[in-house]
Amino acid sequence: MVGASNAFNQIIEKDLDVLMDRTKNRPIPSGRMSVTTAFIIATVFTILGIATLYVINERTAMYGAISIFLYTCVYTPLKTKTPLAVFVGAIPGAIPFMLGWVAARNDFGIEPGTLFALQFFWQFPHFWAIGWFLFDDYKKGGFFMLPTRERDKGTAVQTIMYTVWTILVSIIPVFGVTGDLKLSIVAAIVVFGLGLFMLYYALQLFKLRTAKAAKQLMLASVSYITLVQIVYVIDKFIR
Repeated sequence: MVGASNAFNQIIEKDLDVLMDRTKNRPIPSGRMSVTTAFIIATVFTILGIATLYVINERTAMYGAISIFLYTCVYTPLKTKTPLAVFVGAIPGAIPFMLGWVAARNDFGIEPGTLFALQFFWQFPHFWAIGWFLFDDYKKGGFFMLPTRERDKGTAVQTIMYTVWTILVSIIPVFGVTGDLKLSIVAAIVVFGLGLFMLYYALQLFKLRTAKAAKQLMLASVSYITLVQIVYVIDKFIR
């Protein structure tokens, strides 16, 4: 289903992708694939994805379908119009993290909601870091992904704020208020430490405001979300 969303995205943005170094070698703008072929692939992936999730349960299929719709029909068109596109895009981007829980329980409650919130807030420092170091390339395609539209102090401050919110959400399960989603004290300390690791690079971006600092934050954010999920899973089995 992620593949379907990306395929639809590349069909819609084919004329803009050819303008940017980052995307000009994608199959459609480079001429290696026709729009018709891409559309068939996207459609088949959508049907297979939703059908697979439907076999698990209807609720999982519904959230999966919502993620494709929001990414393709709302987030993608908004990218050239407003920086708020990142907010909209963070919704389908956060759905996969919670989808496993919904698939297992056939229920949406505080547990998958917390997982959703963690992934949701994390995406802002992650994508703003990408938008920062690829600013000039995005500009060629008419994309302004940063909240202030500029690589300035305001964007850096908001990046720090969302990083802090990510850290706070990540340790909420240790307080026993998130139902069956729990964290031990040791795991919470590890998760908090990982958050401080990402926050350091967010602060470095504020201090230096360079493309290099932004790229370091992006790499730190990828490491953070990967390790946090690993800690969550391991903690469940060793408690």
